[in-house]
Amino acid sequence: MFFSIIPMAIGLVMVWSPPPFLTGLFLVSWMGIALIMYETASTAFIVPHNALGVELTREHDERTRLYGSLHMIGAIGSILGLAALQIMTTTDEKRFFAFIISTVAAVFIVLTLFWSTSKLPEKQTSQGRGGTTIFRSFSDVFKNKYARFLIIFFAIETFGVASVGLLAPYVATYVIDLETLLVLLLVVYSVPQFAFTPLWIWLAKRVSRKKLWMAAMWLNAITFFGWFFVLQPGEPSILIWILAFLLGTAAGVGAVMAPSIQADVIDFDELLTYERKEGTYLAVWNLTRKTAASIAAFGSGLGLQLAGFEPNVEQSENTQLVMRSLIALLPASCYVFGAILFLKFDFDREKHSETLRSISSR
Repeated sequence: MFFSIIPMAIGLVMVWSPPPFLTGLFLVSWMGIALIMYETASTAFIVPHNALGVELTREHDERTRLYGSLHMIGAIGSILGLAALQIMTTTDEKRFFAFIISTVAAVFIVLTLFWSTSKLPEKQTSQGRGGTTIFRSFSDVFKNKYARFLIIFFAIETFGVASVGLLAPYVATYVIDLETLLVLLLVVYSVPQFAFTPLWIWLAKRVSRKKLWMAAMWLNAITFFGWFFVLQPGEPSILIWILAFLLGTAAGVGAVMAPSIQADVIDFDELLTYERKEGTYLAVWNLTRKTAASIAAFGSGLGLQLAGFEPNVEQSENTQLVMRSLIALLPASCYVFGAILFLKFDFDREKHSETLRSISSR
C-alpha cells in the first residue's frame, strides 16, 4: 500500500493533464501509460486495503457497519468529484482547471494515505498464515463453493453495469438532450448512496443481507427496464430523475452488502484450509470485475460500430436503439439472471456463526 501511493498520484495527474501539444499516437501512448500506471497502482493499494478491512472484525453486523461507513465516505468523495467535474465542464479553461484539480487530488492522496498507512496496524494473529504458493492460493478460491458463486455473480453484474458508465455520455449527447445535465443526474444517483446507508446497516441486522441485496437486484432490473422506455429523443422527463434516484438507492444496498458477504466467505476458506487468504480473494474478485468490465467495454464499442455510430452527427433510429438497449436492457437482463442465480446462495448469518465456532473450537 505504502509504495503504491506515489505512482497512483502521478498517474492521476497524467490521466487528467496530457500535454496540449501531444496528438495522435503520442497522445494515445501518453494516456495508455497514464492509465496503466494509475490502474496498477490503485489496484496495488485497494486489494490490501480491503483485505485489511476483512481482518478488522469477524462479527457479522459489525462488518456491515464497517463497509457501510466505507461506502458513505466513498459516496461523499464521488459527489465532490462530480462537483469538480461540473465546474470543469462549464469553465473556459478546461485544461488548466483539470491540471489544478488533479494536482490538488494527488497531493491529498499522498498526504492522507502516507499518514494513514503509516498508522495502520495489522492483525498479528493473521501474519504468516497465507497460502504456501500463489497457484495453490488461487486454486483454493475456486474450491470454495461460496466464493465460486460470488465470482460468477460479480462477473454477470459487472458485465451489465459497465456499459452504463461507458455509454452514458453518448446517450446524453446523441439520444436524449441531457448533455449539460449529466453531472447533475450523476449527483442524483450518488446522493441516496450516502443518505440511505445507515438505513441499510439497520435493516441488515433485522432482515438479512441476502434479502436486502436480492431486493436491490430486482429494483435494479425493474429500473433499468424502465430506463429503456424513458430514454427517448427530446427533453428529459421527470422520470429520468426518479429512475436515477432509484438506481442509486439500489446500488447503495449492493455496495454495503457485497463486501460484507465476501468477508464472511473468506472465513469459510479458513475453515477449509487453516489459512487466511484475504489478499488472494480480493485480488480474484478485483480481477473478475476488471475483466468483465473490459469485455463489456469491448462489446459496447463493437456494438456501436456495427450499429453505424458516427461521432458529431445525428444518429439514426437504429443506432439510438442499440445505445438504449446497451445502457438499459443489457444491465436489466444481467440483474434478472443474477437475482435468480442468487436464490441458491445460502451462506447466511447462521452458517457464518457455525463456521466461526468450528474455527474457534479447533
